[in-house]
Amino acid sequence: MLFGNSRNQDHLQQLKTFDDSKAGVKGIDDGSITKITCIFVCLSKNLTGDKPNIPIVDLADTAAQRHDVVAGVRFAAETVGFFQVVNHVIPNRVLEKMLKVEHRFYELPKEVKAMYYSRERARKVKFRSNFDLYKSRFASWRDILFCVMGPDQPFVGTQFARHRTEGQ
Repeated sequence: MLFGNSRNQDHLQQLKTFDDSKAGVKGIDDGSITKITCIFVCLSKNLTGDKPNIPIVDLADTAAQRHDVVAGVRFAAETVGFFQVVNHVIPNRVLEKMLKVEHRFYELPKEVKAMYYSRERARKVKFRSNFDLYKSRFASWRDILFCVMGPDQPFVGTQFARHRTEGQ
């Protein structure tokens, strides 16, 4: 996105103000942010009407299809940037626990979440709103909790649980 004229400069300033608040989109719901700026407004004339096509990578019987799976992951990562993995054999209880940790994080006080708010690539645990905030024409209504889980786990759930109990 180019920020040459005053309208674009105003848009950039609104993006920076939102980003610097470190409250994320949840901050709007929590009342930390009291005004919804134009960065979140997408007029219907700007919508394409296209439904997203999320690539699916199927890990079933990978021994027989390893080459195809690797090619599918590479294609999805290079062209779309993300993909859905099916037949990954991660137990539902593990997935449910991960979601509980994530929900617990989003319910933490703004000051605690702000400690994790970052756009630094090297951080293993970070919270932010919109991966492409400064590139996209419109901000999306989502916050992201990003955790690099390997090779060493960052003990994310333990960190959030500690903050939660200290605050109560």
